[in-house]
Formats: sequence, structure tokens, C-alpha cells
Amino acid sequence: MPKNNNFLIAVFTFLLFLFTFVNSKTHFSYTPPSPVKSVSTQSELSNDYQGLLKLQEAFVRNAKALKPSVVSINKVKEVVQESSWYDIDPQHSMSWFFRIKAWLSENFRGRKYMVESVGSGIVLDSDGYILTNYHVIEGLDRILVKLSNGREYFGKILGHDSKTDLAVLKISSLRSLSEAQFGQSANLQVGEWVMAIGNPYGLEGTVTVGIISGKGRTDLGITQFESFIQTDASINPGNSGGPLINLDGNIIGVNTGVAAIGSGVGFAIPIENALKIANQLVKNGTVARGWLGVGIQNLTPELASTLKFESTDGVLVNSVDNKTPAQLGGIKRGDIIFQFDGKPVSDSKLFQKMVANTETGSVVMVKVFREGKEKELEITVGKLVS
Repeated sequence: MPKNNNFLIAVFTFLLFLFTFVNSKTHFSYTPPSPVKSVSTQSELSNDYQGLLKLQEAFVRNAKALKPSVVSINKVKEVVQESSWYDIDPQHSMSWFFRIKAWLSENFRGRKYMVESVGSGIVLDSDGYILTNYHVIEGLDRILVKLSNGREYFGKILGHDSKTDLAVLKISSLRSLSEAQFGQSANLQVGEWVMAIGNPYGLEGTVTVGIISGKGRTDLGITQFESFIQTDASINPGNSGGPLINLDGNIIGVNTGVAAIGSGVGFAIPIENALKIANQLVKNGTVARGWLGVGIQNLTPELASTLKFESTDGVLVNSVDNKTPAQLGGIKRGDIIFQFDGKPVSDSKLFQKMVANTETGSVVMVKVFREGKEKELEITVGKLVS
């Protein structure tokens, strides 16, 4: 009997384990992903991908459209070659035969040139006007302009403006040049996509992509009048003078420099400012700006308190030149200029721009604070030629 009992106990234990195992399996369940959620996710991924494709198509389209309007600016230096002809001793008289040979050698022998890429330029119109940076062509005697189709032309400098680092060249071509489309930079938003096209390190037609990183950048030490667009699109030596382009394929800036503070920080001149300067250079060869003839400085809290002026907005006049619009209009040393032509003056940089952008010969009202009282002066703006 004990043996039979052990057998029965073993059978009962096995059946109990089997029942428990089968019963526990019924609690495991697999819930498949919701078909609706899966379709939605796929749709979102598809939309994102289509969006990326459209962005890529915009980059490709703009690169093809704008490249013909971007030129390479090159420095040209003639290589002096020694004549292989017999040199005549200048102390001896030269016969007519040797004189002719010398003249032919000097005027008809083949000339060789060294060409070095120094920057980029933008075709302003089909007549051959080229916009670039002043620092690109500064000090150059001969300039070779190379188009995207490989054609080369010697360029003539029509005018330059060192205060904004801009210059205009002219080339003569029997064929009309490809004109660019110009947009507006005033409504740009930080974060917008942009492209830069140029010839960095002599690599013609290079395209880089980035975003607008900032607007209205000043105090960079690049030019006297500054209000730059900042971008992280790669701008390297050779990009200077080339265009900054928005997604619509319009030029919204002229690339002008790279910050010394680090890579990935480049700057461009807003296109409205650049075209305004370019038009004057084409028409007159120079840029005329408004001028008063005063020395100014920013107001500090200490200066404002000493002069009993209740704000630090404004500029302090520290000098007035003789026989200038400022002196003739009654501005004196020690005056605080806080309003110019109906607009408030906050600091010296803004005041310089306000005066420079005023049409020469126009009469403006200037409000000053002098000896505890406000005075209104009538000033005829003079002409400052760059």
C-alpha cells in the first residue's frame, strides 16, 4: 500500500502542476498595434519626407538659377619674360634693322599672366555691372572677371565705398549677362533657411546652406556703417562679394566676412543697403552721405546726471568743426542731441546712420538739451563724399 500511495501522490502532483501551467497561460495576451495609429505614423513620416524633398528641390533649383549670376573676381599679374633676341649695347648706336626687331619684340611677343582668385561678385544687370566687396578689389591694378560659363573679361572699377565695403565693376561683353533676382532683407526672420554661393579658395560655384542666425549686428569692426545679417552658412575666403539667397531664390544679402571669434559665424550686408550704394557708384562713382561736422559720444549715467539730463538716450556733442552745417545751424559743444528729424536718438551709432542716410541739402529739425532747457534747431544737412 505505501507504494501505491506514493504513485497516487505523484500522479496528483503532476496533474495539479499541469492544470496550474495551462491556466496561467490563459493570462498571457498579445495586443497588436492599433492599425489606425500605424497608418497615422506612416502618414506623418511620409509628409516629413515629402517636406524634406521639397526643401532639397528648392536648394537645387536656386543653385541652378543663381549660379550664372555669380562671378569670380581674380587678381591678374603679368609675368615678365626675358627677350630671347640679342640685346644691343645701349652705348652703341642701333641700326634701323635692330630697332625694328626690338620694337617688335616689345610689342608683339606673347604675354603670360598669373591669375589668382580673390573673391566673388554679383551681376547687377545684363549690361555688365558687377557688385562685390571693396576689400576684394582693394589695391588691384588689373582685375579679371570670370563668368560661370568660363568666359573671362577684364573689369574696370567704377567706384568703391570703404565705409560699407562695397564696390562696382564694369565689364564689356557682346552678350547679355544673366541677371539675378533681388529680394528684401527687412522681413527676414531668425531661423530662415539661406544659401551662400561663391568661390571659396578658388573653388568656383560652391554652394553652402544654413540659416539666419541674427539680424542688425553692429560693432563688429568690419565697416564704419554696420547692420549685418548673421548666418551659419559657411562663408570662407573667396565667398566675399557673393550672394546670400533665401528659399524663394532671391538675393537678400552680400556676403562680406567671417567672424574672427570662431567658425560658423558669417556676415552679409542687407541687399537694400548694398543696392542703394551700388546705384550711387554706377551713377556718380562715389557715395554722398549726409554730414553735420560734429564730434559725438554716448551718454553715460554720470554724464547725464552732471548735465541734469533725465535719460541716457541721446549723444553728447564734444566738438563742432568750423564752417560746418552743425556750427551754422547753432549746435554747440556740450549740447545733448536727443531728436533728429522727428526721430529719437538713442546712441552714437544710430545717430551716425540717421545723418548719413539723410539727403544732402535737406533741412531737418534737431532737438538739443542745453543748460537745463530744450532747444529746437534748424540744420541744413551737408554732403560727405566717401
